[in-house]
Amino acid sequence: MTQVFREDGQVVPVTLLKAGPCMVVQRKTPTTDGYDAVQLGLMEFIKPARINKPITGHLKKAGAEGSRFMREFHLRPGDDDFKAGDKVLVDQFKPKEKVDVIGVSKGRGFAGVVKRHHFRGGEGSHGSMFHRAPGSIGASSFPSRVLPGMRMGGHMGSEQVTVRNLEIIEVDTEDNVLMVKGAVPGPNGGYVVVRRAKR
Repeated sequence: MTQVFREDGQVVPVTLLKAGPCMVVQRKTPTTDGYDAVQLGLMEFIKPARINKPITGHLKKAGAEGSRFMREFHLRPGDDDFKAGDKVLVDQFKPKEKVDVIGVSKGRGFAGVVKRHHFRGGEGSHGSMFHRAPGSIGASSFPSRVLPGMRMGGHMGSEQVTVRNLEIIEVDTEDNVLMVKGAVPGPNGGYVVVRRAKR
């Protein structure tokens, strides 16, 4: 993340995303696969030994050198028609467009209810012995069990998160870099999926 200044002097927090070059690895059609989609692979250097033989053969069909990260996108009526081997670059996006960014959030390990679910907790003083505990988790006599979905302490983070309607501030077509307003899920260097905003 960094920040840029608009022409009127306003400071905008932005995230720089290396968005390509991507290549169409496979084209799925209703006749062969039952639905309309493309499988995109992010083209980056990866040792051949790190790709197993089935994936190597799969990539060779499209003429792709190596791809560590592949994702499938459903095509809607009116979308461009792609075929295997076509390149998808960052020039698909324009400034002021809205995009959704999908990523896996940072893992926080085991977290209690105050951190994980924003519980208020108990009194901090006056002899209170109830500070960061969850309180009641159900009735005693009926139903005599903890109901499913009860908010408790547990594993926090490492979940798929979609951040919607981020504005594109700038598009660098030379280096395939996308500058979006605000933060995106995941650590620095993590992989994310960028798509046009659905809502």
